[in-house]
Amino acid sequence: MYSQDSISGHRRGRPEPTPEMRSGLACLICGTDYRSAPTPEAVVVSHRDDRQLLACHGTCARMASGSVDGLDETPLPLAERVRRHQADHS
Repeated sequence: MYSQDSISGHRRGRPEPTPEMRSGLACLICGTDYRSAPTPEAVVVSHRDDRQLLACHGTCARMASGSVDGLDETPLPLAERVRRHQADHS
């Protein structure tokens, strides 16, 4: 697994999340687009502006939140996240 120094270094070097990441449509770490990915298991890893930030279960979640399972919270349905993203960018 990744060392704590490696995880901390990755967090410091990571650019600002994209609009898709802030809307929960893409993984916060690897950028996987959940709208086109074949059944990715996304978990909530953080919140920003009352929105859930998601990451892929496993390594991405661990790098984002320190836990492979993320927070103990169910992500909003994809259709709801897409609707909110479109409303914000219309």
